[in-house]
Amino acid sequence: MTQSTAIHGEKVSLLRVLGPGHVWALGVGIVLVGEYMGWNFAVGKGGALAALIACWVAGMLYTCVAMIDSEVTSTVAAAGGQYAQAKHIVGPLMAFNVGLFLVFAYTMLEAANAITAGYLVQTVGAMAGFEGVHDRPFIVLTIAALAWLNYRGVFATLTFNLVITAIACLAILVLFASVRPWTDEVLQPGQLLTGLPYGWLGVVAALHFGLWYYLGIEGTTQAAEEVRSPARALPLGTMTGMITLLVAATMTWYVCVGLMPWEYLGQAITPLFDAARLTGSLPLMVFLFVGTIFSTLASANGCINDASRAWFSMGRDRYLPVWFGAVHPRYRTPYRSIVFLVPVALIFALGAPLDQVITFSILSGLLGYTFMSFNMVMFRRKWPLGSIRRGYVHPFHPLPATVLFVLCATTYFAVFLGYGTQLVAMMVFYILASAWFAFHRYKYVKRGDQFTMPWPRPAVY
Repeated sequence: MTQSTAIHGEKVSLLRVLGPGHVWALGVGIVLVGEYMGWNFAVGKGGALAALIACWVAGMLYTCVAMIDSEVTSTVAAAGGQYAQAKHIVGPLMAFNVGLFLVFAYTMLEAANAITAGYLVQTVGAMAGFEGVHDRPFIVLTIAALAWLNYRGVFATLTFNLVITAIACLAILVLFASVRPWTDEVLQPGQLLTGLPYGWLGVVAALHFGLWYYLGIEGTTQAAEEVRSPARALPLGTMTGMITLLVAATMTWYVCVGLMPWEYLGQAITPLFDAARLTGSLPLMVFLFVGTIFSTLASANGCINDASRAWFSMGRDRYLPVWFGAVHPRYRTPYRSIVFLVPVALIFALGAPLDQVITFSILSGLLGYTFMSFNMVMFRRKWPLGSIRRGYVHPFHPLPATVLFVLCATTYFAVFLGYGTQLVAMMVFYILASAWFAFHRYKYVKRGDQFTMPWPRPAVY
């Protein structure tokens, strides 16, 4: 419980206290909210069948992500995840951008979770006869309370995630069993399941929100510096988390399209909760309300953990002001990064529409996945198998990296079909941020201090 890491020679450093269950809870906890909300916008883009195709194609994309991440992160066991990978394998400018991708992907996802929690409380309040219930106080309370929990320590934070994520997963299983999918008493997929109302172009467009089923599973890498055995815990927690999400996503789709017309499902805010309401069972509705709330809390909690680790790592390496690289002397958490990102999340949660917040998160994550395809090829080329010790070796290289790149390129086009202006605006933002780093901030970076892995000279040199 008290073993700590000595990376970077910090006198006060992060604690290695986490196991595979915590890694599973971090990855699945962040993502499971995607089964409770957001994925159904893919139905509005192309119909129910298009959403299922998007679910499985996105599942293939994230399986590649999970395999690649498991190999590289079990070797680069440092906080920051893909940011730490980029600085060791590619270079400083790529590392800076990847760090920003991570921070904004998780912070926007945190904001989306808070919006959903506030909306759900407001909806249930109205159903109970309390018309004056407002969502904004609950949004602020959610973000502030979870930031405080993260501030107090990572073990308690992810143990809390483990419990509420398990309950949210159980709620999906209970709903699936309650509608008796082996009969046609409740579900009516034959009557409600349509073809492809917008053709195959609708299938491509649905890929935009198909990513929401799994967005954030790569966040398991942020725990690399705080797990007891990175070589074992990270691959095991990540891959079992991915299997959990594939099963949950398919079950969620089947239940929802069997209960709701695709025209309504494509714009619903909380589709699983709506599905429970349509069954007419009050206990089931209450359980799904609890599951939805727990999924949003688990996701927001994990997002705060991951975004703060990425921001902390960039500060520690002087990519950002070194002030952000501090560790709390008692709680051993990156407390300044945690506190700093709270108002950023609140600004978007209180001032932006849910679909745009989701799109911001998806695009930032998508940019990170595109980097991973190149990063994996460079990693194997610079340090071939046998040159360094790996905790996990993913099979069929370079096929997963190639598939990942092709799927990312297709998804960019899907996002452009519906949110072209936002896509261009985000690319401009990241280009300007890159220019700021290259012409201003880079002079503060100490190149020799950021390489912490005891690896041999790369094979290409």
